[in-house]
Amino acid sequence: MDGFTGSLDDSMSGASVSDVNDRLSALELRVQQQEDELTVMKAALADVLRRLAASEVSASSSTKKQHGGKGGAALREAYSMSCIANGGTSGRKRDSTSVTRKETVSSAAKSGSDRKKETSSQRSLMEEIQEREEPPRPQDPSPTPSSPHPPPQTPPTPQRPAQSADSSKGHAPPKRGPSVKRSSGMERSQSSTWDTSEENRNKLVKAASTSKLLAKVVKNADRHKDPVVSQAKMSTREKNSQAEGNHIKMFMRGRPITMFIPSDVENYEDVKTELPSERLKLEWVYGYRGRDCRANVYLLPTGEIVYFIASVVALFNYEERTQRHYLGHTDCVKCLAIHPDKIRIATGQIAGVDKDGRALQPHVRIWDSVSLSTLQVVGLGTFERGVGSLAFSKADSGQHLSVIDDCNDHMLTVWDWQKKSKIAEIKTTNEVVLAVEFHPTDPNTIVTCGKSHIFFWTWTGTSLARKQGIFGKYEKPKFVQCLAFLSTGDILTGDSGGVLLVWTRSSAETPTGKGPRAFQISRQVKGHEGSVFCMCEMRSGTLLTGGGKDRKIILWDHELRADRDIEVPDQYGTIRAVSEGKGDEFLVGTSRNFILRGTFNDGFLVEVQGHTDELWGLASHPSRDLFLTCAQDRLVCLWNSVDHSLQWSRTLEEHGHCADFHPSGAVVAIGTHSGKWYVLDAETTDLVAIHTDGNEQLSVMRFSVDGSLLAVGSHDNFIYLYTVSERGRKYSRYGKCTGHSSYITHLDWSPDNNFIMSNSGDYEILYWDVPNGCKLIRNRSECKDIDWATYTCVLGYHVFGVWPEGSDGTDINALIRSHNRKVIALADDFCKVHLFAYPCSTAKAPSHKYSAHSSHVTNVSFLYKDSHLISTGGKDTSIMQWRLVEKSSLSLTDGLLSNSAPHRADPVFTTATPTQEPAPPPTANGTQEPSPDTPPPTELTPPVSELTPPRSESTPPPSDSTVSLKDSLEPSDDTATPSDEGLPPLTPPS
Repeated sequence: MDGFTGSLDDSMSGASVSDVNDRLSALELRVQQQEDELTVMKAALADVLRRLAASEVSASSSTKKQHGGKGGAALREAYSMSCIANGGTSGRKRDSTSVTRKETVSSAAKSGSDRKKETSSQRSLMEEIQEREEPPRPQDPSPTPSSPHPPPQTPPTPQRPAQSADSSKGHAPPKRGPSVKRSSGMERSQSSTWDTSEENRNKLVKAASTSKLLAKVVKNADRHKDPVVSQAKMSTREKNSQAEGNHIKMFMRGRPITMFIPSDVENYEDVKTELPSERLKLEWVYGYRGRDCRANVYLLPTGEIVYFIASVVALFNYEERTQRHYLGHTDCVKCLAIHPDKIRIATGQIAGVDKDGRALQPHVRIWDSVSLSTLQVVGLGTFERGVGSLAFSKADSGQHLSVIDDCNDHMLTVWDWQKKSKIAEIKTTNEVVLAVEFHPTDPNTIVTCGKSHIFFWTWTGTSLARKQGIFGKYEKPKFVQCLAFLSTGDILTGDSGGVLLVWTRSSAETPTGKGPRAFQISRQVKGHEGSVFCMCEMRSGTLLTGGGKDRKIILWDHELRADRDIEVPDQYGTIRAVSEGKGDEFLVGTSRNFILRGTFNDGFLVEVQGHTDELWGLASHPSRDLFLTCAQDRLVCLWNSVDHSLQWSRTLEEHGHCADFHPSGAVVAIGTHSGKWYVLDAETTDLVAIHTDGNEQLSVMRFSVDGSLLAVGSHDNFIYLYTVSERGRKYSRYGKCTGHSSYITHLDWSPDNNFIMSNSGDYEILYWDVPNGCKLIRNRSECKDIDWATYTCVLGYHVFGVWPEGSDGTDINALIRSHNRKVIALADDFCKVHLFAYPCSTAKAPSHKYSAHSSHVTNVSFLYKDSHLISTGGKDTSIMQWRLVEKSSLSLTDGLLSNSAPHRADPVFTTATPTQEPAPPPTANGTQEPSPDTPPPTELTPPVSELTPPRSESTPPPSDSTVSLKDSLEPSDDTATPSDEGLPPLTPPS
């Protein structure tokens, strides 16, 4: 959430915010379920009206050629052929609720959920009918699904649980699909068949209230009372796809999707899809999470800055420009603490859900920053929502760890982390807690602070006793934001009023059994305008404070007098974290996700930067190692993948959502949420052109191979075509592709610019004849042998194997084929990047899976030489750069040089059978976490000497800890297991 943006001052209550968000999430889910049901009904109704009109035209033409009973047979055949249009609605029984009422309810639902663009046509049904008065498009010759016995009900589709307000996967703004996944509610009416009786048909016509169609349908009904309709027998529960003659049929939420087998496939039964030989290795992470976190930037003795974004903890050496990554976490990392030895690090994560719907419990991982190996995992099953803050003890050399849970009661726990044992636990307060610290010299004193409070805890054995700080004559702040310890043992706090308070322990001894000695305010110093957001004790005993509103960093001397100050420039945002750097340098993390390095004399240098809002737009340069991103923060950024730097950035007036480079690389086209699209000069960032197509979000921009045409896919269901001249600097409207019944999601060009393949939100695959007026190609089998110049469509014969069984159609956000046509990279809704072999034309195809994102992965793109893959995160605002490596090249030397740490060799895995229990989650160094239900193994981590066994032919190369945990360590990820593995429904947390 961005409640932290600006300063945390005035409006924060952990309990109320999380409760409100939970309720909003539940309401949003209910609205989405109803909306989905209504929109599917509308699409089905429109489809049937189209088919009836098509059958009337076919019947009239056949009547002219044939007489007598032949006309009825022709009509019957035409009707049957028209009903299985790809992406068209499979047979479903609907009630006779009027379309007018459905439209009203649907529009109300949309206004209540930010008018999400699901599988609905944004035009009213009446407009659609009027537009279709020209000859309707006939459908493909396939049987219509219908039978007296409806197929089994499809399993409920997975839904992302509503996260707490802190979650980077938050609810709004919506992504391309709903921000809360569909549940089984809208599945209930989708396995039945249409009642084709005259009565129901007349009800549909009455609902449409179109006299012209009424006449047509009555005419059809009189001619042909009982059309013959066949039923596809296979359900998604039995098989995800089925080969029938020259086509494959796949079902998505009960709807049949027909894909024609290319002519060069002689026998589909012989088609196999293997795991690709290529792997991905995380090379670089762009971005930093500063917008809603604090105290999460530190300098290690190795010269590396440690910070986090998404589920990755990055160690960045700014002098050598290298990164290493700790990948042990399974969801968003929210806090970080450094052990007194400056080598071991503790990081805490929030709760999450894995792709199978199982809860990922929040926990703390303690790990070694040199070897990147996990030392311990604590708190599994203890914490509820997530780890809010944590700290190592100092007086006993970091033997203990204190943790604040983000639950309503903000439980404080103290752990002996090496033994993984919880020593003490107590409720702190219902108000938000922002910091916890051990006293540096008194091992029994712990301090917590937050909204309107500071608590001093005395820890003895298994008990914690609380004394509340009394503000007395001093004004009580709304938030005590941060705390630090002075060399005298006094405690210094900074609050939302910009005041520094010194708390001194009372000299009077408290009688035995009456609790700890109280701390009292001994001094007050005005520090900042607005909030004091963070503090940092320096080696010299001086103190740095960072202000929220005034963006100032102030250096205080030993007497707490302001010595020097410097203001952080406005474009970087407000200060979220400050820590000591090398020499007289200091590091600053900001609310706009910058990490700055600076001094009071020389100002600031940007070391890390990224986007601040949800990312969707991604485009790779056609001839250079550059890529462009655009996001809902209105920023457009061009990145250099070689030196991992920002080439330039520019702010647009609108939220960017999609982008594509002209093949010359001279310009880039960027589509926005409002229907506007911009063309920028790729070198100077100058604005070359602005155009507008409709007033809905643009979802895809795609130049043709030679750059002479541009296709713009919109959420208004149209594809707009432009001719392009002067190396992408001049555009003129060429035509419009009309025929989709839902928003455009993906499209690709043929190499000769003559054809376009497009996908839409209701799972249609349509093909367009561009030279002949952008006409819809009615016989889609004619396009089965087209060799598409790019492949980004998520539905098609060559890629349908990437879909998990039981998918709701929004589980895959993006897909791209490599330029060498060897692999497909895929971005899914479960925080994973997948790598499949191309073509992927068999159901349940195996894939390599990689974890690093902590939100839905929105886009993927290969760089022009296929050397790297770029992936973008949604709510986690991260950009990941993965290096493509051949399996054989992941050598021992590579692993050791990259991370300077021993690694366990990958074991040889076999294909898991469905009856096998899933492996427990591994730690980052490759050891498996013991399951809570099973006794721990006698030896969890082998000696270092065993971690790198000698290479042999039977031993695969060792894993690299910068390779994603899920890919390199879990048996299920590198074996030829299906990519779906069955997706049970996800349930939101209670």
